[in-house]
Amino acid sequence: MSLSGSAKIAGIIGWPVDHSLSPRLHGYWLDQYGIDGSYIPLAVAPDNLADALAALPKFGFVGANITVPHKEAAFALVDRVDDEAARIGAVNTIVVSKDGSLEGRNTDGYGFIESLSIGADLQIIKDKPVVILGAGGAARSIIVALQDYGVGSIRLLNRTLRRAEQMRDEIGGDIDVVQWDQRAEALCDAMLLVNTTTLGMNGQPALELALDALPMTAIVNDIVYGPLETKLLAMAADRGNPIVDGVGMLLHQARPGFAAWFGRAPEVTEALRAHVLGWSR
Repeated sequence: MSLSGSAKIAGIIGWPVDHSLSPRLHGYWLDQYGIDGSYIPLAVAPDNLADALAALPKFGFVGANITVPHKEAAFALVDRVDDEAARIGAVNTIVVSKDGSLEGRNTDGYGFIESLSIGADLQIIKDKPVVILGAGGAARSIIVALQDYGVGSIRLLNRTLRRAEQMRDEIGGDIDVVQWDQRAEALCDAMLLVNTTTLGMNGQPALELALDALPMTAIVNDIVYGPLETKLLAMAADRGNPIVDGVGMLLHQARPGFAAWFGRAPEVTEALRAHVLGWSR
């Protein structure tokens, strides 16, 4: 679609950013709703992040998404953050206010819960133990969202134990750090297993994990979406566990930012999912 001089411009800032599906995602919504606007990828090296964020209001941007490796650095550079971002210590969404100030938000946890609620019955995780693999930024967002939802204890495992312990101490609440080599045993009576590591991603080693101790009704989620069905999800599906792939979190975390920037609450549909993944219908 053609753009006018009044077009609203947003984008995604990362390093690198050429792998991001966000331009395809937001571009679909802009076309679907006939919005005079654009969403563009912005490859910004870490040393240039402060200058890039300061330039957003100067160039008339309404906002931007923030992706790796900038989420924590952007948290320290914006003018203010919402409660969710403050608890997580990172931002993935920036909204440029009318006065040019930058508000940092974090919608990753929202996207995770929305995706999970559509793909499975979330009531089964209320007050129940859950297992989180990995201690990166995504894990932090997911843990905060699960605590807010009301799960029981969270068993956190990471290949580097100290990183998991640091995350537990920073977030607080009922988080038990478990040794990585005890990951199979940690599944006992857990009603949700979430893999936030890169294990199982295209080009990375597979996640080696026996699921024997996991209840058959437990939900299994992998936030990886390349491939869409990881070895973990295939194993879980074969034994009958409900599974949720990683693309739903990507789609739903984008909704609040799009609404704030372009003034339209977008919908996540099968057509959108197919478009973002490049599937033919």
